[in-house]
Amino acid sequence: MTERKPEAYLGGRQLHPETLMMGYGYRPEWSEGALKPPIFQTSTFVFKNAQEGKDFFAVAYGLRDPEPDEIFSLAYGRINNPNVEILEDRLTLWDDAEAAAAFASGMGAITTTLFEFLRPGDLILHSASIYGGTDHFIKTVLPRYGIDSLGFGMNDTREDIERLLAESGKANKLAMVYVESPSNPLNSLVDITMCAELAKAHSTPDRKVVVAVDNTFLGPLFQTPIKQGADLVLYSATKYIGGHSDLLAGVCLGSADLIKRVRGMRTFMGSMADAWTGWLLLRSLETLKMRMTEMQSVASCVADYLKDHPKIEKVYYLGHLKPGDPQYDIYKKQCLGPGAMISIDVKGGEAAAFRFLDALKVIKLAVSLGGTESLAEHPSTMTHADVSKSDQAAIGLTDKLVRMSIGIEHPDDLIADLDQ
Repeated sequence: MTERKPEAYLGGRQLHPETLMMGYGYRPEWSEGALKPPIFQTSTFVFKNAQEGKDFFAVAYGLRDPEPDEIFSLAYGRINNPNVEILEDRLTLWDDAEAAAAFASGMGAITTTLFEFLRPGDLILHSASIYGGTDHFIKTVLPRYGIDSLGFGMNDTREDIERLLAESGKANKLAMVYVESPSNPLNSLVDITMCAELAKAHSTPDRKVVVAVDNTFLGPLFQTPIKQGADLVLYSATKYIGGHSDLLAGVCLGSADLIKRVRGMRTFMGSMADAWTGWLLLRSLETLKMRMTEMQSVASCVADYLKDHPKIEKVYYLGHLKPGDPQYDIYKKQCLGPGAMISIDVKGGEAAAFRFLDALKVIKLAVSLGGTESLAEHPSTMTHADVSKSDQAAIGLTDKLVRMSIGIEHPDDLIADLDQ
């Protein structure tokens, strides 16, 4: 377990994350006794003296290493901010990470992290079913910088993936294994431990293959990839962590050494979260467990209703996995719950899916997920529209698929909406 600040312990016992969300990383005496952190709405901070400024930038720009126990002041909003620093401290708790870096969006977190750990000539190995924006970045943007990608199937074994790597002729160029599990939008799982073992086998003393996991669908409550061997965990904090559909943010978590590198790239990419976003996320973290637990409970009722509906061809919901399914074994090993994401194949293809979406009253037709309200969208023509039709077919994404994010409404009302 990661060592925490003294306030994380009571009588030698570490307090639980839901308790620490109320005050960890902040002391009221720092801000005139304010119970909650004020919003530090400033672009720059005043140094105590010129030497302090010199020391800060010498370390920030890598001109020297920090001295043991050297504590740095705040300097500039693109580098650090009290609201964001408190947020990053609290974000580490659920995932049991050493450090975190907060970003202005989920894609900001993903792109900044990938640019830090990938170089021209490198290969990124990724699970085939990933968010459309990530898919575009990996397959369209990274090749402009000489970075190749190789996708593997969600049910591929370690042997299958090793064979793909060998056939590519680029196994010695592998720099990162990037996984989205559960995947967007089909709720497919990837064995994170298997990916960590594969990465370790391809690492050398001079080059570590990094494993990064997008944990947005289940995290941070119902899956902890670091405990499964992942090096980095990524989130669109716009989703469950934010939880109210009123902000954009992203997060990267991992070891202190790796996050130091991510923060360095973030400074020069200019992708850091701002003070207001940090403050809003601190508010949201206090109710994260309650919200995600209730959403999961409501989603279970909705999924059970849809399971045998005559107009639904298939329901993609982790809570319906059964023994004998390879995905079930992965689910039992690395997931603590099924979450609140449900996808369905509507009989009748795109036309029927559109009629279904247009008829909804309580559930809103909108992209995004993880908010307190229930949302539904058509991945093939919306969030994943840029994914090639051949790649959509390969992962099982068809024009009859509808993705739903279940909120905290009463389940009877959501079922009544679906029924009508």
